Amino acid sequence: MMQSYMRTTGNKQCWESASASTTGMMWKTLLVVSLFCWGKCQESQNMTPEEKGAIRDQIVEMFDHAYGSYMKYAYPADELMPLSCRGRVRGQEPNRGDIDDSLGKFSLTLIDTLDTLVVLNKLDEFEEAVKKAVSDVRLDNDVVVSVFETNIRVLGGLLGGHVMADLLRQRGERMQWYRDELLHMAKELGHRLLPAFNTTSGLPYPKVNLRYGVLNPLSRTGTESDTCTACAGTMILEFAALSRLSGNSVFEEHARKALDVLWERRQRGSDLVGTVINIHNGEWVRRDSGVGAGIDSYYEYLMKAYILLGDNVFLDRFNVHYSAIMKYISQPPLLLNVHMHNPTVSVRSWMDSLLAFFPGLQVLRGDLKPAIETHEMLYQVTKQHKFLPEAFTTEFRVHWGQHLLRPEFAESTYYLYKATGDPYYLRVGQSIVEKLNAYARVPCGFAAVQDVRTGTHEDRMDSFFLAEMFKYLYLMFSEKSHLPIDMDGYIFTTEAHLLPISLSTTQPPCPGNDTTVRISQEEDLFTHSCPSTETLFPNNPSFAKTIRDGYKYLTGVGRAFHPLPIRCVQLQETFDSRVNSLEHKGVYRVKLVAELSQAPEEEVVVPHVVQLISPPFLGRTVLTAGPAKFGMDLTKQEHGVKGSIVKASPYTACGPIDNAAGLKGHIALALRGDCMFAAKARWLQKAGAIGAIFIDHREGSNSEETPLFQMVGDGDSTEDITLPLVFLFSREGAVLTAALEKHHNVDVLLLPKERQLGRGDADSLFQLFLIQGNIKMELKLRTK
Repeated sequence: MMQSYMRTTGNKQCWESASASTTGMMWKTLLVVSLFCWGKCQESQNMTPEEKGAIRDQIVEMFDHAYGSYMKYAYPADELMPLSCRGRVRGQEPNRGDIDDSLGKFSLTLIDTLDTLVVLNKLDEFEEAVKKAVSDVRLDNDVVVSVFETNIRVLGGLLGGHVMADLLRQRGERMQWYRDELLHMAKELGHRLLPAFNTTSGLPYPKVNLRYGVLNPLSRTGTESDTCTACAGTMILEFAALSRLSGNSVFEEHARKALDVLWERRQRGSDLVGTVINIHNGEWVRRDSGVGAGIDSYYEYLMKAYILLGDNVFLDRFNVHYSAIMKYISQPPLLLNVHMHNPTVSVRSWMDSLLAFFPGLQVLRGDLKPAIETHEMLYQVTKQHKFLPEAFTTEFRVHWGQHLLRPEFAESTYYLYKATGDPYYLRVGQSIVEKLNAYARVPCGFAAVQDVRTGTHEDRMDSFFLAEMFKYLYLMFSEKSHLPIDMDGYIFTTEAHLLPISLSTTQPPCPGNDTTVRISQEEDLFTHSCPSTETLFPNNPSFAKTIRDGYKYLTGVGRAFHPLPIRCVQLQETFDSRVNSLEHKGVYRVKLVAELSQAPEEEVVVPHVVQLISPPFLGRTVLTAGPAKFGMDLTKQEHGVKGSIVKASPYTACGPIDNAAGLKGHIALALRGDCMFAAKARWLQKAGAIGAIFIDHREGSNSEETPLFQMVGDGDSTEDITLPLVFLFSREGAVLTAALEKHHNVDVLLLPKERQLGRGDADSLFQLFLIQGNIKMELKLRTK
């Protein structure tokens, strides 16, 4: 999609200074210039036309398998159950709660797939599918459906199908029988969705009965009081397109009104919005703010509404929000949820897979560097877990293990490839294709993954898999000559349905929408000026590769990790300092990920150890440990810190310590994860611990195969933390916990590796002798 207007859409002067006819030329010129530059920036990832063709053919075969299975085993049901090889009909299968609100007994997958058939050049199948939709699909069923899902999937699918059918009809080769039937169906559906907007605020109800509306006694809906921000803010593309194609402005007016309310209800101090809002009084119900689930497509639709409709109000609002996102939520490569009223506070330690769309949106805006950073982080997560888990922690472990065949990562990969021409992203796309075939393909289609850790399947193949995934993958590996339409003239909706950008000239926008731009050019390069290709694509052959390489071993897989300068924010300690595997004179060279300087310099950090000194170990068991950037500096403690170890409860130490009395005066063992290292240290220090050993939660990690790292703080001052802190990988941690379980009383020393006891120097041996003597004396006293 959109090679032509990519990276120019955030620029008001570009739009204001170009007529409808010249704008397209400007877009294409910028594209040519940018791709020419990137043509010089190819890495060793080059893919031959033959390779691309083979992968493209494979994608078509995969689509045929998925779509053919739906038509064979499921149609006219809404979705295919690929493990059962039958259709999912609402009311005939066990209720899945809100998930089933997408199903309206309107052959959802068929409607959602219509324009995908055209993109993949399956024009015979498209014509047959349109005939089936016109003859078989009913939109007046007594079913309660999600307003949001029905809009993006069904209304969007009907509109995308109509646009394609009308184009083919105008060419005079196909669809000569077509008389706008899909547009008429779209108008009917639009009118069936309109009752949801009958609220005092103008925000829509989250659900509507297709036959009875909302407040009708037979509707079985209308009692809801809350909706998500994305649910209310993701109507404008479909509703405006319906208005402009049908000539009835009522749809666009309602969608604009909902966006107006969300804009007015933003938090004025931070310019962020929350996740859930009350549809009657406009009060926020959930105040966490991010770019993932619950908010995602609200931001997407502000930008794309500007592109589709040419109305500056949408760009103005998007730019205000985007500035806030980059200030508070973006901590490259992370995108972390914050509290909208206190945006310096992160509200959770995990991210959801829906935010994977955001790098693609950043590409549209022209902000390429953070797009590359976040996308590379996501790619590393997919390499670790095969797919993006539905949610994953800031330490890149699984939070929710599902993978529903979501297309957002493929979407951003497509955008980055089209923006850069970098064949690296073709290789990423190839990996998506291979993993789908290897881990999701079943005899009757493709099945969602129930848990990426086990590879088990779920009996579900959502319609968006056909509507989006295959579209993005096919376009990634296709040249213009392979496509039946010119993609430069269309914009993708959030469900990847195609709407023509020529709609901006068919009807003037509704009056009365205005806002004030509050971002200056000094603050943001891309707000109101045409972007410089020299700025976007510096004359540096390693530009994108250098950015990616900073995150190459982000998940801990591999050897070295060399980060780049990051914006002036400190990331979680979970993006620990990775080190080179090369050891030199007892020290490792490391770099912190959370750099504050523009040109980070290497730091020399001395590895630490946990030495077991109580019987029967007596100093012979020594576990390599990573140091901390904060807390007590063990390199300045002549003899280290000695104490007996006690497991913290809770083991993650992310809250008040339940066994504080037993922990007091001892060295605490705590499991990595769920909160910051600094937060754990504070809870343990408050409980009276004299030191802390953090153990990696990733099973099998060890100091021989995984680069050592240095723990860093949480971005705030850590001067209050005075405990000595060290980190053990999983295998070394298992040795320590096993010793504790077997012997109950285990004494350890925390100290720099170069000063571990018993290394051979006289002083060290003497200290060990004294300690062993003291231990023996203590044992004698205990037995008396």
